[in-house]
Amino acid sequence: VQLQASGGGLVQTGGSLRLSCAASGRTFSSVAMGWFRQAPGKEREFVSTISGSADTTHYADSVKGRFTISRDNAKNAVYLQMNSLKPEDTAVYYCAGRRYSRTSPNFNDYPYWGQGTLVTVSS
Repeated sequence: VQLQASGGGLVQTGGSLRLSCAASGRTFSSVAMGWFRQAPGKEREFVSTISGSADTTHYADSVKGRFTISRDNAKNAVYLQMNSLKPEDTAVYYCAGRRYSRTSPNFNDYPYWGQGTLVTVSS
């Protein structure tokens, strides 16, 4: 599975961005997908995950109620709608894929990674 993330950019506090992740591979609908982020000088952290069938989603407490993960299996794509952005959301955002449909917040459970897209939220 190859992943290509896009949609990052510079936005003011309170603004919105929608990240997209395009995936290759015919088994996309059978694998869980996740979004992770890494801020400068910090470790990579879990943001959100969605099961292969999209019936299960999970969010980090820091983004719950502001971010929404979704996927379109017909287009082999996963999205992260980010609203009410805060300066602390500034990071490189990565999409990642599992080998299984079940979700996981652990980045070690994701063997497939995109290249990352930078989100900068100005105060």
